[in-house]
Amino acid sequence: MEDILDKKNAEALLGGGAERIAAQHKKGKLTARERVELLLDAGSFEEIGKFVMHRCKDFGLEKEYYLGDGVVTGYGTVNGRLVYVFSQDFTVLGGSMSETNAEKICKIMDLALQNGAPLIGLNDSGGARIQEGVNSLGGYADIFYRNVLASGVVPQISAIMGPCAGGAVYSPAITDFILMTQNTSYMFVTGPNVVKTVTHEEVSSEELGGASTHSTKSGVTHFACANELECIQTIKQILSFVPQNCEEDAPFLPYTPADELRPELNNIVPANPNQPYDMREVIQGIIDAEHGFLEIHKDFAENMVIGFARIGGRSIGIVGNQPAVLAGCLDIKSSTKAARFVRFCDSFNIPLLVLVDVPGFLPGTDQEWNGIITNGAKLLYAFSEATVPRVTVITRKAYGGAYDVMNSKHIGADMNFAWTNAEIAVMGAKGAAEIIFRNEIQKADNPEAKLQEKVDDYTEKFANPYRAAHRGFIDEVIRPAETRKKLLAAFKMLENKVAKLPKKKHGNIPL
Repeated sequence: MEDILDKKNAEALLGGGAERIAAQHKKGKLTARERVELLLDAGSFEEIGKFVMHRCKDFGLEKEYYLGDGVVTGYGTVNGRLVYVFSQDFTVLGGSMSETNAEKICKIMDLALQNGAPLIGLNDSGGARIQEGVNSLGGYADIFYRNVLASGVVPQISAIMGPCAGGAVYSPAITDFILMTQNTSYMFVTGPNVVKTVTHEEVSSEELGGASTHSTKSGVTHFACANELECIQTIKQILSFVPQNCEEDAPFLPYTPADELRPELNNIVPANPNQPYDMREVIQGIIDAEHGFLEIHKDFAENMVIGFARIGGRSIGIVGNQPAVLAGCLDIKSSTKAARFVRFCDSFNIPLLVLVDVPGFLPGTDQEWNGIITNGAKLLYAFSEATVPRVTVITRKAYGGAYDVMNSKHIGADMNFAWTNAEIAVMGAKGAAEIIFRNEIQKADNPEAKLQEKVDDYTEKFANPYRAAHRGFIDEVIRPAETRKKLLAAFKMLENKVAKLPKKKHGNIPL
């Protein structure tokens, strides 16, 4: 009997066989089990369903059986914390989704939900197993349904490490974070051949749905990793900033207070209000340097910067306008990028820090015709709905409706700071003066001089943070060097915040 167990264990570990494992390696890809070993703490993996086999009797499959049926499932730990994982095995029938394959994944998902621990999917599959017909399609739907049930309850992370096409793409799309590997992974609903047949476009798999495409053009993936090792390391980084489930807080790391002044912040914002600077420099001057800043969606909608960091050992989500790109304007892509991140942080009790330098919404027919109104409202909705601690720092401009949207006091922010040089107004001084004093300027002997006089007058009255501070819309005007010190105190003060939304089934976010 022992011999049979040993034999079956050895057979299961081989997946589709040595030849197909070699072919996987030749493509620059790891096997399903190698990926699990890299992800989990050494010796912690406990496999479930190792000997499962498919039940299909059609199209020759009755003669082709593999133990595990093309997916490795189980649980283990990452840095000592429980996670559930499934890893599709491309060496077994192309990692195709079968009825039993889906059952294994669903079992893991149910356990993750019941026990409150993150779910990680390592995807590498040719799609539905055609020989099984509707059974394989039903398996996908069973998974999608569980993805939705688990959303906001446990963190869900999807790594795309090979093909992911057709219906298979919708499970990762529902999860919280998607990672792809450069040149070895792709995602699309319809492949290049179908695209060519229907639209006559010639396009490669890489162009249509590769990591570069989805990390820059569509925003489908949050990380485009150079290789599978980097991909798995990034998953571990994400996990370090998030809690196990919606009932817990993210891990708090020990922190020893020191000199919290950061004089270098005094020199980041240029004297010229139209000159750009990099908001990442502000972030680096505020956060705990030893834990770094894990930027998300780095190459998509670059006029907005989002990501995880720590302040005083506490995990926080950062949302910041990026003056170095499109002057930090809000547009369709940056609004949806930030809104989804805000909702993730709120789901998992991660406090939010919002860094504001925004001249307004990006104008133009392209933005209006593609729905900047609805998409901008998503960010407004996300901030308004969030009940986690929310702190805002206005570093320079906060103009118009964008001031309201970027976590203003009026939509429920807890603490709002402004740097001494901040401008909070309906619009820039020149534009305001041209509208308010149009007739006076036109009738003046020297219109240019009169315009400049009115610009200076408006600047003195409104292009500063003090009007807003007088009204209590800004809690404190601070020097840039004091920012970290103030944030440490604010997040500490807010750590036991309790806020509840009105009783409802759920809101209707403008989608």
